[in-house]
Amino acid sequence: MADNRMKDLTRGVPMKLLLSFMLPMLLGMLFQQFYNMVDTVVVGQALGVEALAGVGSTGSINFLVLGLCNGLCAGFAIPVAQKFGQRDYHGLRKFVGNMLWLTAIFAVVITAVTTVLCRRILIWMNTPADTFSYAYDYIFLIFLGIPATMLYNLLSGIIRSLGDSRTPLYFLIFSSLLNVALDVIFILMLHMGVAGAGIATLLSQLVSGILCLLFALKRFPVLRLDSADFLPDRSVTLRLLAMGLPMGMQYSITAVGSILLQTSVNSLGAAAMAAVTAGSKVSLFAVTPFDAIGSTAATFAGQNIGAGKPERVREGVKDASILGIGYSILAFLVLGLFGGNLAAIFLDADSAEAMQVILPMSRRFLMCNAIFYVPLLYVNLLRFTIQGLGYSGLAVVAGVFEMIARGLFGLCLVPLLGFEAVCFANPAAWVLADMFLYPAYERCMRLKGCPRHSGIVLPVRKRA
Repeated sequence: MADNRMKDLTRGVPMKLLLSFMLPMLLGMLFQQFYNMVDTVVVGQALGVEALAGVGSTGSINFLVLGLCNGLCAGFAIPVAQKFGQRDYHGLRKFVGNMLWLTAIFAVVITAVTTVLCRRILIWMNTPADTFSYAYDYIFLIFLGIPATMLYNLLSGIIRSLGDSRTPLYFLIFSSLLNVALDVIFILMLHMGVAGAGIATLLSQLVSGILCLLFALKRFPVLRLDSADFLPDRSVTLRLLAMGLPMGMQYSITAVGSILLQTSVNSLGAAAMAAVTAGSKVSLFAVTPFDAIGSTAATFAGQNIGAGKPERVREGVKDASILGIGYSILAFLVLGLFGGNLAAIFLDADSAEAMQVILPMSRRFLMCNAIFYVPLLYVNLLRFTIQGLGYSGLAVVAGVFEMIARGLFGLCLVPLLGFEAVCFANPAAWVLADMFLYPAYERCMRLKGCPRHSGIVLPVRKRA
């Protein structure tokens, strides 16, 4: 049943396995950030500061909704990794069949709710009048593309659970190049404004998801389902919801804090909004390796706990820590030297306000975040490891801590301290989340990682 693209993470040296699995995933995530970045670059350079601020102001609500969708898909994929570790291919297909129709239901409901409430949400966030139309035109189209986004994320999560992190990369590269071409056509040639950026992203995600589906059905025999696999199974559905909903809620709860913070940033004016937008885009690119480390840790933990090897999970966390800390130091040095130049890419070089006011603010925002990249590493590493072990509910609690920190900064400190408080809101969220995640991880490991409801039975060691 095994395809040569599938990777068994339960045997071999953890460091080597982590690197070989993580690097293709990292490239895929970088390309994903790349085509998101292209939207912002083209908008900022071609349409001006107000358009840039409008698109940037949608980042937190975008994270709220798409984070829910991506978290659901990532959670649904964890039982697949566990079943693959157990070599239970019949059970694996049952999970895949049930998650497909379950994801379709969520996609329709979330798309309907967000598109109807889109305008009201932007009003609630105090989006300024001079940026409102840009924000609405962009985010409405992004919400329309939720089914395409969920299709790709679900399929790529399933494929990665089987140990193949290369196949999703190939489709993301194609999708990224397509997005760049469509941005140029829609914005620069057809003069469609920020709506062109939204349409380009929607179409690129749709093409990527469809290609991933066709390829998976053709090249992975283990994913070839029959009609019985699609029949609703109560225990399977409950297991999927037990894994997917907490992960989706974790992203969304975290995003609530980001929305509260963005609302306060909006009150500081278009210059502060543009500065955070430019700085955040550079930061999102810089922190992508932490996301790759986290996603790798979830698959590694899922497969090894499924195989009854919890001791390898701790080895994986140790090796991933070495990789992440080394990268954190490198990223801080690079951003310290070139962060301002990178943020300037998103701004109009001919604008005095952009170069003299907005750029220094972006540089300050970047460096305040980069100092705290090690705490961010452990937010991703420990949270995703805990999820891979089967304790998705704990991720919700970690998200609550992040929400509290960003909410306090946004509601209380930004009105008092202004932009300086914005710069330290994310670091405060990361540190507070780590204060919960580390003892939670140790607790899970003492329990041998596996909750009773997971359906996985670990070997019991007899006492001498």
